[in-house]
Amino acid sequence: MQLLVRPAAAADMEEAYRWYEQQRPGLGEEFLAAVDSLLGDIVTHPTAYPAIHREARRALLRRFPYAIFFRSYRDIVIVLACMHGRRDPNRWKGRT
Repeated sequence: MQLLVRPAAAADMEEAYRWYEQQRPGLGEEFLAAVDSLLGDIVTHPTAYPAIHREARRALLRRFPYAIFFRSYRDIVIVLACMHGRRDPNRWKGRT
């Protein structure tokens, strides 16, 4: 299955990476490693995650308070957003 990360989702990840790196050097890299691991799980088993809005699904990062929002089709997973759990949930919905 193919993975497509939309530019807005990539920008979300970059913003979080920079914030974590400012907190402690190397923490941003740990965040990206957690994201990469979760993306691998999403591509392997996209339907294991709950559909929450217009067929968009949500996968939670374990160590960091972020969620990845995505849509799954027969041969592609499209990542819509990577948002902090305390952000306004309606912020990512416009990306669906």
